[in-house]
Amino acid sequence: MTVHLHWFLPTGGDGRTLVDRHAYASNSTGLPRPVSGVRPPDIDYLTQIAKAAEQLGFEAVLTPTGTWCEDAWLTTAALSQHTERLKFLVAFRPGVISPVLAAQMAATYQRITRGRLLLNVVTGGDSTEQRRFGDHLDHDRRYARTDEFLSVVRGVWSGQPYDFDGEHYTIEGGLTALPPDPLPEIFFGGSSPAAGPVAARHSDVYLTWGEPPEQVKQKIDWIRGLAEREGRTVRFGIRLHTISRDSSAEAWATANRLLDDLDPDTIAAAQQALGRSESVGQQRMLALHGGSRDKLEISPNLWAGVGLVRGGAGTALVGSHAEVADRIEEYHALGIEHFVLSGYPHLEEAYWFGEGVLPDLAARGLLPRIPAAPLSAVPAANGRPGPAPGGAPLLVAGGR
Repeated sequence: MTVHLHWFLPTGGDGRTLVDRHAYASNSTGLPRPVSGVRPPDIDYLTQIAKAAEQLGFEAVLTPTGTWCEDAWLTTAALSQHTERLKFLVAFRPGVISPVLAAQMAATYQRITRGRLLLNVVTGGDSTEQRRFGDHLDHDRRYARTDEFLSVVRGVWSGQPYDFDGEHYTIEGGLTALPPDPLPEIFFGGSSPAAGPVAARHSDVYLTWGEPPEQVKQKIDWIRGLAEREGRTVRFGIRLHTISRDSSAEAWATANRLLDDLDPDTIAAAQQALGRSESVGQQRMLALHGGSRDKLEISPNLWAGVGLVRGGAGTALVGSHAEVADRIEEYHALGIEHFVLSGYPHLEEAYWFGEGVLPDLAARGLLPRIPAAPLSAVPAANGRPGPAPGGAPLLVAGGR
């Protein structure tokens, strides 16, 4: 069993800091202005990241969903025209779109991109965020609705008229005239008792945030047991940040630099806001560090510093390229196949990981093929390497 490596598209903006500054703020005229140190998620910058991910050998890129992000469907459809092989793990919320329309959109997307769609179903763990989109269900009822939603999606993908009569949806003769080919794999996460049975019934890949290995194993055993009762087999993935460098000391120095912006008031405000989340997964992330900057290495090479100020995935693999590969191999031994990775900034960190860790994983037999080196090309007349194939941007991070 080899690993599947995916990267992240920061459609809410990118930068060299963990502080979640949004890409724009108002000035005295009320018009948006760029915030210093933040890269807006314009299509040119996101194209750089997507092309880098494709060139380095990542299989797909994940897009987030929410108030502070660009729309994932539109953004990735545009980026598909600038890439050739890269798949797009499109995040969306079931409660704000018809399941039949979502099934139709997915089918169209597959044809436009020639089969490069993966779906990340985000039920939503924050009622305040959900209400912004007109969704007023409570936490557990949102998961019950997601259960029905995915039943309808799979039903109308059959290509035959499909009827459904549930608490949240009533469908008469729903169908996609041209079902997607292949059917997109469904990635799904959730740590609550309400989430587990939905994952077992519908997900192809159950996605967890980066908890220590022993906690991840418990989740795998939980979902695997629920899936067996449904007569299904579910595969597993993990969402992590990475800070990989030529030496362990360099990596930890980078992690410590990311903490420089985090004064006590910033951390306290972020922790207070994150503490209001109904998401069980978010509460598990918060428990890993308790809001303290002390003892952030919660497991070998697993650093919880990201979660001090950012919601969602709050841990990073930190270390030399070999150490990060060791940790990936450790999670893989537990049953994790899909690794959805990210780093700040996303363009530079894609290169650190792609040029440092991917060759190590390939040498260990954990990748189906050795990715092409970004600099491999026909030599120019002066003997130096020519442009990388595919037009990928070439970037050498500072200090290397």
